[in-house]
Amino acid sequence: MPKDYATWASRWRVPLGFALAAAFLILAQPSEVLLLSGAAIMLAGLLLRAWSAGYLAKNQRLATGGPYSYTRNPLYLGSAVMGLGGAVAGRSWIMGVAFAAFFVLVYWPVMKREAQFLRREFPEAFEPYAKQVPLFFPKLPRIPAGREKFQWPLYLKNREYEAATGYVSAMLFLALKMWLR
Repeated sequence: MPKDYATWASRWRVPLGFALAAAFLILAQPSEVLLLSGAAIMLAGLLLRAWSAGYLAKNQRLATGGPYSYTRNPLYLGSAVMGLGGAVAGRSWIMGVAFAAFFVLVYWPVMKREAQFLRREFPEAFEPYAKQVPLFFPKLPRIPAGREKFQWPLYLKNREYEAATGYVSAMLFLALKMWLR
Protein backbone atom coordinates (compact mmCIF):
# COMPACT_ATOMS: atom_id res chain seq x y z
CA MET A 1 0.00 0.00 0.00
CA PRO A 2 1.24 3.51 -0.76
CA LYS A 3 2.33 5.46 2.30
CA ASP A 4 -0.10 8.30 1.57
CA TYR A 5 -3.03 5.88 1.41
CA ALA A 6 -2.15 4.40 4.81
CA THR A 7 -2.01 7.91 6.26
CA TRP A 8 -5.38 8.73 4.68
CA ALA A 9 -6.89 5.48 5.98
CA SER A 10 -5.57 6.17 9.47
CA ARG A 11 -7.07 9.65 9.49
CA TRP A 12 -10.46 8.63 8.05
CA ARG A 13 -11.04 5.22 9.66
CA VAL A 14 -13.22 6.53 12.50
CA PRO A 15 -15.45 8.90 10.46
CA LEU A 16 -15.85 6.25 7.76
CA GLY A 17 -16.64 3.68 10.44
CA PHE A 18 -19.41 5.91 11.79
CA ALA A 19 -20.81 6.34 8.27
CA LEU A 20 -20.77 2.56 7.81
CA ALA A 21 -22.50 2.14 11.18
CA ALA A 22 -25.21 4.62 10.16
CA ALA A 23 -25.78 2.70 6.91
CA PHE A 24 -25.95 -0.51 8.92
CA LEU A 25 -28.63 0.86 11.23
CA ILE A 26 -30.69 2.03 8.26
CA LEU A 27 -30.38 -1.22 6.27
CA ALA A 28 -30.67 -3.63 9.21
CA GLN A 29 -33.66 -5.96 9.26
CA PRO A 30 -33.16 -7.80 12.55
CA SER A 31 -35.02 -10.91 13.59
CA GLU A 32 -35.20 -12.06 17.20
CA VAL A 33 -32.88 -15.06 16.78
CA LEU A 34 -30.32 -13.22 14.66
CA LEU A 35 -30.40 -10.15 16.88
CA LEU A 36 -29.60 -12.28 19.93
CA SER A 37 -26.94 -14.27 18.07
CA GLY A 38 -25.32 -11.16 16.64
CA ALA A 39 -25.46 -9.41 20.01
CA ALA A 40 -23.55 -12.33 21.56
CA ILE A 41 -20.90 -12.21 18.82
CA MET A 42 -20.63 -8.44 19.19
CA LEU A 43 -20.32 -8.79 22.95
CA ALA A 44 -17.35 -11.15 22.46
CA GLY A 45 -15.66 -8.52 20.28
CA LEU A 46 -16.48 -5.79 22.79
CA LEU A 47 -14.98 -7.81 25.64
CA LEU A 48 -11.83 -8.43 23.59
CA ARG A 49 -11.55 -4.69 22.98
CA ALA A 50 -12.07 -3.97 26.70
CA TRP A 51 -9.45 -6.57 27.69
CA SER A 52 -7.02 -5.08 25.17
CA ALA A 53 -7.52 -1.49 26.33
CA GLY A 54 -6.47 -2.45 29.85
CA TYR A 55 -2.99 -3.35 28.56
CA LEU A 56 -2.41 -0.47 26.16
CA ALA A 57 -0.27 2.44 27.36
CA LYS A 58 -0.08 4.27 24.03
CA ASN A 59 3.36 5.57 23.08
CA GLN A 60 4.76 4.68 26.51
CA ARG A 61 5.57 0.99 26.16
CA LEU A 62 5.00 -1.88 23.77
CA ALA A 63 1.94 -3.86 24.88
CA THR A 64 2.81 -7.57 24.89
CA GLY A 65 0.66 -8.95 27.73
CA GLY A 66 -2.88 -10.27 27.84
CA PRO A 67 -4.46 -10.33 24.37
CA TYR A 68 -1.30 -8.79 22.88
CA SER A 69 0.41 -12.13 23.45
CA TYR A 70 -1.96 -13.69 20.88
CA THR A 71 -2.15 -10.94 18.26
CA ARG A 72 -0.48 -7.57 17.81
CA ASN A 73 -3.85 -5.98 17.05
CA PRO A 74 -6.47 -7.29 19.47
CA LEU A 75 -8.41 -4.01 19.42
CA TYR A 76 -8.88 -4.30 15.66
CA LEU A 77 -9.65 -8.01 15.96
CA GLY A 78 -12.33 -7.10 18.50
CA SER A 79 -13.71 -4.55 16.04
CA ALA A 80 -13.78 -7.17 13.29
CA VAL A 81 -15.68 -9.57 15.55
CA MET A 82 -18.10 -6.77 16.43
CA GLY A 83 -18.60 -6.03 12.73
CA LEU A 84 -19.36 -9.68 12.04
CA GLY A 85 -21.81 -9.72 14.94
CA GLY A 86 -23.43 -6.56 13.66
CA ALA A 87 -23.98 -8.07 10.22
CA VAL A 88 -25.59 -11.10 11.86
CA ALA A 89 -27.69 -8.98 14.24
CA GLY A 90 -28.90 -6.78 11.41
CA ARG A 91 -29.56 -9.73 9.10
CA SER A 92 -27.65 -7.99 6.34
CA TRP A 93 -25.18 -9.86 4.17
CA ILE A 94 -24.66 -6.63 2.20
CA MET A 95 -23.42 -4.90 5.34
CA GLY A 96 -21.27 -7.92 6.14
CA VAL A 97 -19.57 -7.62 2.74
CA ALA A 98 -19.31 -3.82 3.12
CA PHE A 99 -17.73 -4.19 6.55
CA ALA A 100 -15.26 -6.82 5.31
CA ALA A 101 -14.26 -4.56 2.41
CA PHE A 102 -13.97 -1.58 4.77
CA PHE A 103 -11.79 -3.58 7.12
CA VAL A 104 -9.44 -4.76 4.39
CA LEU A 105 -9.23 -1.40 2.64
CA VAL A 106 -8.94 0.77 5.75
CA TYR A 107 -7.76 -1.21 8.77
CA TRP A 108 -5.21 -3.45 7.06
CA PRO A 109 -3.07 -0.49 5.90
CA VAL A 110 -3.54 1.15 9.30
CA MET A 111 -2.20 -1.98 11.03
CA LYS A 112 0.83 -2.00 8.72
CA ARG A 113 1.43 1.71 9.36
CA GLU A 114 1.16 1.25 13.12
CA ALA A 115 3.62 -1.66 12.95
CA GLN A 116 6.14 0.65 11.25
CA PHE A 117 5.59 3.24 13.98
CA LEU A 118 6.11 0.67 16.76
CA ARG A 119 9.21 -0.63 15.01
CA ARG A 120 10.67 2.91 15.12
CA GLU A 121 9.50 3.70 18.68
CA PHE A 122 10.46 0.40 20.32
CA PRO A 123 13.15 -1.08 18.05
CA GLU A 124 14.67 -3.51 20.54
CA ALA A 125 11.36 -4.84 21.85
CA PHE A 126 9.30 -4.82 18.66
CA GLU A 127 11.36 -7.07 16.37
CA PRO A 128 11.39 -10.16 18.63
CA TYR A 129 7.74 -9.56 19.50
CA ALA A 130 6.71 -9.22 15.83
CA LYS A 131 8.55 -12.44 14.96
CA GLN A 132 6.51 -14.38 17.53
CA VAL A 133 3.11 -12.69 17.52
CA PRO A 134 1.05 -12.41 14.31
CA LEU A 135 -0.20 -9.07 13.00
CA PHE A 136 -3.90 -9.92 13.17
CA PHE A 137 -5.06 -13.53 13.23
CA PRO A 138 -4.30 -14.91 16.71
CA LYS A 139 -1.68 -17.53 17.31
CA LEU A 140 -2.78 -20.27 19.68
CA PRO A 141 -1.43 -21.20 22.11
CA ARG A 142 -0.34 -17.75 23.05
CA ILE A 143 3.21 -16.53 23.15
CA PRO A 144 4.53 -16.28 26.74
CA ALA A 145 4.01 -12.68 27.73
CA GLY A 146 5.67 -10.28 30.11
CA ARG A 147 4.43 -9.51 33.56
CA GLU A 148 1.92 -6.91 32.46
CA LYS A 149 -1.46 -6.92 34.19
CA PHE A 150 -4.80 -5.53 33.13
CA GLN A 151 -5.22 -1.98 34.43
CA TRP A 152 -8.61 -0.29 34.76
CA PRO A 153 -7.03 3.18 34.56
CA LEU A 154 -5.71 2.28 31.09
CA TYR A 155 -9.15 1.02 30.07
CA LEU A 156 -10.60 4.37 31.12
CA LYS A 157 -7.78 6.42 29.60
CA ASN A 158 -8.24 4.63 26.28
CA ARG A 159 -11.98 5.47 26.52
CA GLU A 160 -13.03 1.96 25.60
CA TYR A 161 -16.29 2.53 27.49
CA GLU A 162 -17.35 4.46 24.39
CA ALA A 163 -17.44 1.17 22.45
CA ALA A 164 -19.64 -0.32 25.18
CA THR A 165 -21.98 2.66 24.93
CA GLY A 166 -22.13 2.21 21.16
CA TYR A 167 -22.85 -1.50 21.54
CA VAL A 168 -25.73 -0.93 23.96
CA SER A 169 -27.13 1.87 21.78
CA ALA A 170 -26.99 -0.23 18.61
CA MET A 171 -28.65 -3.21 20.29
CA LEU A 172 -31.42 -1.03 21.68
CA PHE A 173 -31.94 0.61 18.29
CA LEU A 174 -32.10 -2.77 16.52
CA ALA A 175 -34.48 -4.17 19.12
CA LEU A 176 -36.74 -1.12 18.72
CA LYS A 177 -36.55 -1.38 14.92
CA MET A 178 -37.49 -5.07 15.11
CA TRP A 179 -40.34 -4.37 17.55
CA LEU A 180 -41.77 -1.56 15.38
CA ARG A 181 -41.75 -3.69 12.23
